[in-house]
Amino acid sequence: MNLFSKAGICTCMILLTAMNAAAQDSTGTCPERWTLEDCIDYAVRNNITIRQSRLNTESAAADIVATKGEMFPSLSFSTSQSVINRPFQENSTTVSGTEILTSNHSTSYTGSYGLNAQWTLFDGGRIRKTLEQNEISYRQSELDSQTQTYGILEAIASAYVQILYASESVNVNRNTLEVSIAQCTRGKELMDAGSLSAPDYAQLEAQVSNDRYQLVVSESTLADYKLQLKQLLELEPGEEMEIAIDSLSDLAATAALPDKMEVYESALETRPEIKAAELAVESSEMSVRISRSGYYPSVILSAGIGTNHTSGTDFTFAEQIKNGWNNSAGLTVSVPIFSNRQNKTAVQKAKLQHTYTQLDLTAARKDLYKTIEGIWFDAYSAQKQFLAAQDNVRSAGVSYSLVNEQFGLGMKNTVELLTEKNNFLNARQQLLQAKYIAILNTKLLQFYADGTITMEE
Repeated sequence: MNLFSKAGICTCMILLTAMNAAAQDSTGTCPERWTLEDCIDYAVRNNITIRQSRLNTESAAADIVATKGEMFPSLSFSTSQSVINRPFQENSTTVSGTEILTSNHSTSYTGSYGLNAQWTLFDGGRIRKTLEQNEISYRQSELDSQTQTYGILEAIASAYVQILYASESVNVNRNTLEVSIAQCTRGKELMDAGSLSAPDYAQLEAQVSNDRYQLVVSESTLADYKLQLKQLLELEPGEEMEIAIDSLSDLAATAALPDKMEVYESALETRPEIKAAELAVESSEMSVRISRSGYYPSVILSAGIGTNHTSGTDFTFAEQIKNGWNNSAGLTVSVPIFSNRQNKTAVQKAKLQHTYTQLDLTAARKDLYKTIEGIWFDAYSAQKQFLAAQDNVRSAGVSYSLVNEQFGLGMKNTVELLTEKNNFLNARQQLLQAKYIAILNTKLLQFYADGTITMEE
């Protein structure tokens, strides 16, 4: 049985303080008994997906540095070296009024050198606005990384809480099996005394087998959740883990629920997905401004120095470098007149994207409210079910105890005994399920309200 199947139910296990501490400590050994905090700390340090999301943030930081670099002049050095071969070069000479043509071959070597600088003085504010947008994108990437981290930790918390539930379920089934064995032993005594028929005794034996099977199933379920948690933590091959299983008291299941509107208003100020959606709107506004910069002229200042040399002259290399030396400076102004609708289309698409991000933000806020409203309703319903289940367990327990006592005296048959026993077992399982759903939904509301969560009562 998947106890917590509704979306977001396990986000409550995310411990922000543990995340911050773990992000600062990239080392550490595995604990002997893993608590939920240990699992979260380990995942924040070692989970591949989380580490990859941090790399995306670092990449966004590099974009900021690169854009700042565009504000400064660029400087480059260039050189060109070439060899020219003329295998059929003709020379003309005149001797006694007669022109004489001769042919020979020649090879010459030339080289040129230049140092050039360029600086964009004005571009309609494109670079400055791009820098602002990259800074927004950096903050977005941080929030996206946090949101992605939440997703990984939700899965870890889900498996951990399932372990708590499955562990108590194993204890219930183990106790049930012990009682069934004792009843079967008593049934054997009654059958030997002639107070119980063989078919009735066979039913008791069958019940022992069924309870033993249920115990094996619950133990397998517990082992499966432990395996899921181990895989989510991405432990090294061959490394085992022992979970610190501590049951929670029933008092935590009846804690007072906060007002859902207050939780929603607080969540709007703290949830990373909402903050990221708001930054997306801000970034799209900047995209509109950037696209409009295409309508403005650009002014570029350029300067350079250069020289050259060639072989086959009467000047030395140093003399050629000196004689060929030249300095240049220029100012280029580019005024857009007709751009084949490129600028207009860019502005139009940027405005459409801005509208899209606004709708996305509205949808994110509505989804957040739906989530909180659903969690609040689940918590409320689970608390009511828990209180009803407590009464059901008490009444079913009293009824089962009386029937069991009467069975020991030979006053009740096996059908009546097993019916009351199964009713009592089902009541205990329902109580256990309602207990954990109530606790976790209450903790989740606390998390959405103030951004902190603990399993302490």
